[in-house]
Amino acid sequence: MEGVEAKPMKGVNGIHDPNNKEDNDADFDPSAPPPFKIAEIRAAIPKHCWVKNPWRSFSYVLRDLVVIFAMAAAAIYFNNWYVWPLYWAAQGTMFWALFVLGHDCGHGSFSDSRLLNNVVGHFLHSAILVPYNGWRISHRTHHQNHGHVENDESWVPLTEKVYTSLDESTRKFRFRVPYPIFAYPFYLSLMCFLYWIDLQWTRSPGKQGSHFNPYSDLFAPNERNDIITSTVCWTVMLAFLVCMSVIVGPVQVLKIYGVPYWIFVMWLDMVTYLHHHGYDEHKLPWYRGKEWSYLRGGLTTIDRDYGLINNIHHDIGTHVIHHLFPQIPHYHLVEATRSAKHVLGKYYREPKKSGPFPFHLINNLVASMSNDHYVSDTGDIVYYQTDPKLYKSLKNKLI
Repeated sequence: MEGVEAKPMKGVNGIHDPNNKEDNDADFDPSAPPPFKIAEIRAAIPKHCWVKNPWRSFSYVLRDLVVIFAMAAAAIYFNNWYVWPLYWAAQGTMFWALFVLGHDCGHGSFSDSRLLNNVVGHFLHSAILVPYNGWRISHRTHHQNHGHVENDESWVPLTEKVYTSLDESTRKFRFRVPYPIFAYPFYLSLMCFLYWIDLQWTRSPGKQGSHFNPYSDLFAPNERNDIITSTVCWTVMLAFLVCMSVIVGPVQVLKIYGVPYWIFVMWLDMVTYLHHHGYDEHKLPWYRGKEWSYLRGGLTTIDRDYGLINNIHHDIGTHVIHHLFPQIPHYHLVEATRSAKHVLGKYYREPKKSGPFPFHLINNLVASMSNDHYVSDTGDIVYYQTDPKLYKSLKNKLI
């Protein structure tokens, strides 16, 4: 809260000294201003990590597209109900990987050419029904304001006032796993057909706007043509899917494209949520006003280990360094993170090691949605609070 005294940190940059009994995790305050500057983190990262190689970037695009088309061809060839569920899970994951490459284009980390980034980004994101420029601009806002209660743009915490204004059914739907993850893709798909009334890809409660509407308050007036361009590309892809439904039948399109798309949006929801929520050691702060800074906000992000999926989805789990320096290509993030750890100290939270598949993250997701309901309406440093009534209801459902 505003005026809260920061706890003193022990060791160097908060790094634990095993020889000092007083130096332990309980003494570390993650909301305390860090004793280092962002320039020190930048200086610790090797120079070659900043180099963007478009040929290498294209190799990942080619890899993903080959896998996507090969799996679709295999599923069509075998066409049995033993294969389809495996195909849906794998193909939805590959759609998510394709999104991450388009995400790199949006950050300008795909190449040094803005034109090339935008052309590839439109191709990749339109293919999975994402409005590239609408997403790119709102995601830029997210990075520029990460960790800010009011100004952030991704999984923003509800204030107590907004939370209490929600009816009970909305609260339960929003915070009861797996409803938000499984049901939101269906809701999103419905909204795709309602975007002209400014409801598609709806933002958090208390926020208005659409990724399709060029007059939305998400965008500046000089960005309106960008939104129109992305909407046209998105419409072309939707028209293609409609045509394919006429040619091969809607059921076949649903099996080949529709269900994987649903799996992709589940990945999108889960990964983006867990990079900013659900740290299992202690709650992380959110900021307002004078307490917020780009560095302090970025340090509230969380790295995650996804096991075998790390390579498939282009190491997006190395999220702290990505948030602070989004211009670093994804194929350098692991090395950049390793090089910066000694500067970050305890402000970097080592991710829990995953098995081949990241099933352990389900516990983080459930725990966070059961406990992280709202933040205070006032105060420049706030933490998630729990609605006891909702928590008891959710806990009873899990038993």
